[in-house]
Amino acid sequence: MKRSWWLKFTGFLFLLGISIFVLIPTFLNYSQDSHYPVKSRINLGLDLQGGLYMVLGIDFKKVYHDEVIGYARKIEYLLGDEGVKVKLGELDETDPLDPKHSIFLSDLSQKEKAIALVKKFFPSIVRLTKDDENQLGYGLTKIEKTKIEEQSVTKSIEVIRNRIDEFGVTEPEIVSQGNDRIIVALPGVKDIDRAKNLIGKTAKLSFKMVNDEVPYTTINSWLEKASNAGISYKEGNRFSDYLKTLNDYLKEDIPEGYELAFEKKVSKLTNEIESQIPYLVEKASKLGGDALQDARVQIDQQKNEPYVSLEFKAQGAKIFEQLTGENIGKRLAIILDGNVYSAPNIQTKIGGGRAQITLGSGGYNRLLKEAKDLALVLRAGALPVQLDFLEQRTVGPSLGQDSIAKARIAATIGCILVFVFILIYYKFSGVIAIFTLGVNVIFVLACLVGFEATLTLPGIAGIALTIGMAIDANIIIYERIREEVAKGVGYYKAVESGFSHAFWTIIDANITTALAGICLLNFGTGPIKGFAVTLLIGIVATVYSSYFVGKMLYEFYMNKVEGQVLSI
Repeated sequence: MKRSWWLKFTGFLFLLGISIFVLIPTFLNYSQDSHYPVKSRINLGLDLQGGLYMVLGIDFKKVYHDEVIGYARKIEYLLGDEGVKVKLGELDETDPLDPKHSIFLSDLSQKEKAIALVKKFFPSIVRLTKDDENQLGYGLTKIEKTKIEEQSVTKSIEVIRNRIDEFGVTEPEIVSQGNDRIIVALPGVKDIDRAKNLIGKTAKLSFKMVNDEVPYTTINSWLEKASNAGISYKEGNRFSDYLKTLNDYLKEDIPEGYELAFEKKVSKLTNEIESQIPYLVEKASKLGGDALQDARVQIDQQKNEPYVSLEFKAQGAKIFEQLTGENIGKRLAIILDGNVYSAPNIQTKIGGGRAQITLGSGGYNRLLKEAKDLALVLRAGALPVQLDFLEQRTVGPSLGQDSIAKARIAATIGCILVFVFILIYYKFSGVIAIFTLGVNVIFVLACLVGFEATLTLPGIAGIALTIGMAIDANIIIYERIREEVAKGVGYYKAVESGFSHAFWTIIDANITTALAGICLLNFGTGPIKGFAVTLLIGIVATVYSSYFVGKMLYEFYMNKVEGQVLSI
């Protein structure tokens, strides 16, 4: 044999050896804790191993509401630093998609200065919606709304992915659908409720001062008034919706600049809300979750109870120190997703940027799990939006096992029929074709492991299509060789000519298929992408195994028979 053949054969053995080496953990079902050097395995998709499929919707009304309040507070700080005294007014939500906040000037002569400062520091972010004597109104610009929508979807996907990564899900699929929906597919998830809770939790952390000047009896009378008007929390409804309706109804009773929030007491047995302790807190938060650096679970050694320890960024630590220093003797409510987790008295200025969230009463294990989930959500990031679960489908693992079993049976029957046909029709050349088909499948599976791709039912269909295309490539080559033999060309020359003439036909067919696969990969989602990935990998493997490996084996065969015999 020529030196070039040995080089090709060595390269082929190297690729085949590497492929078998990386596939061993998959076929022998090695665990991640094994001592085998390769830890990666073929990941099964949602349709093969079961799991959770969800469609989440984004409520931009609440996003606009929070953003307008946030910018109103920033404008108040800005103007105060520049010597312009202002007082925040009420939020106008007549149009929920375009809320507006009013600001009242103490000195009418400073109006032009105030307008110029806001325009200078918040260009293309807020727009002036009202100019009435000492009252100014501001809303978000169209440019800022578009930016918020785009960032909300992108940030939500990023945060959900971070949370799922910490939750330990292999190969999740998280993609946007349109500009207000997110699709989440979690293969292999068994604790459905916990996964939903972690994904959907907004984790909006805020620190607000409590108004203790209003008697508790007065607050209870407000709640009774609202209850008589039919405003009460009903199990199954969203608590944030109830809270908004309640504060809107009691707007005339509640002091300006404040709102009601609740500390919910949950039953240890039924996990249902037993009581709601009301707090009158500031509307606008001076410190939020965006200032958070880290969140970890700690154990109170005295009470033997878990709690969540918070650490702020440098700027957040400075604000927290200033906030506690200015309000010694008052209560500071730590609020997460509208729920008051703790409202301790500030006894001294707190430096160092550290705080903690206690979790109330309950069994140690339940509190520990709650603390871990809370720390995970805070650490992984706060969702910029509130997500609604529009659709949920749970796929059982038995369905995936049935699919795998049926696919295995279908593949076995199909392979036997094809192999028998090839052996009868092409004789010894059929043996070469069968070998190249087997090599083709090994290369495809090894690439799935190497690229950490997920194998789905459409992916299995892509492998089946790959095998069909590989057989087609062999048929093209063999028929070309037969044509040359029929012309009276020698066996050596017939094989060489058959492979050379078939090359561009095979390349042309595979390139056109690859272009379609690239389109499916770029514009498709979920199962369609799975099909495209295996198809594209299969195309490369087909060209190499059917043409180059097949040609190499033919050269070896013709050399052994010295060109005197051609079994085709």
